[in-house]
Amino acid sequence: MTTRTDRMQQMDMSTLTDIAAIERLKYRYLRCLDTKSWDGFAACFADDATADYNGLVFDDPDSVVDYMRTNMGEGVLTLHQAHHPEIDLDPEDRDRATGTWYLQDRVIVDAYRFALEGGAFYTDTYVRTADGWRIRHTGYRRTFELKQNLDDPAGIRVYGPGRPPGR
Repeated sequence: MTTRTDRMQQMDMSTLTDIAAIERLKYRYLRCLDTKSWDGFAACFADDATADYNGLVFDDPDSVVDYMRTNMGEGVLTLHQAHHPEIDLDPEDRDRATGTWYLQDRVIVDAYRFALEGGAFYTDTYVRTADGWRIRHTGYRRTFELKQNLDDPAGIRVYGPGRPPGR
């Protein structure tokens, strides 16, 4: 069985540098989303970027940023953590890469007395630009969602692959 350490030892310094830069990009994307740093968030995307968040689809980066700015603005508390990255550089084109990340997120909207906690797997593609690595496509598929009315803790609802919302 090949471990992460074994794979890392087999990689050259250029590959490791690119992987580290892509990891920093994803972490910056999440930090800027949670801190509502919309210019920084927008700077994470390539000019032709697309997104698909569990069926919520965007055809350009401006649409993604506008949606997040409108729906994740003041009064919406968020925590997005991505970990366990699996990043692969394209062996045919070293200016392209793919990544899979495990997402754990939490959204709290006190005005609506609503909380959501979830898990998902991000599947991303990246491209090297003149300004460094950027996200060309990002998106996730949920593994679960836990929704809660903050005034009714006993009314928690859990949704997953075997139990979609509404059932």
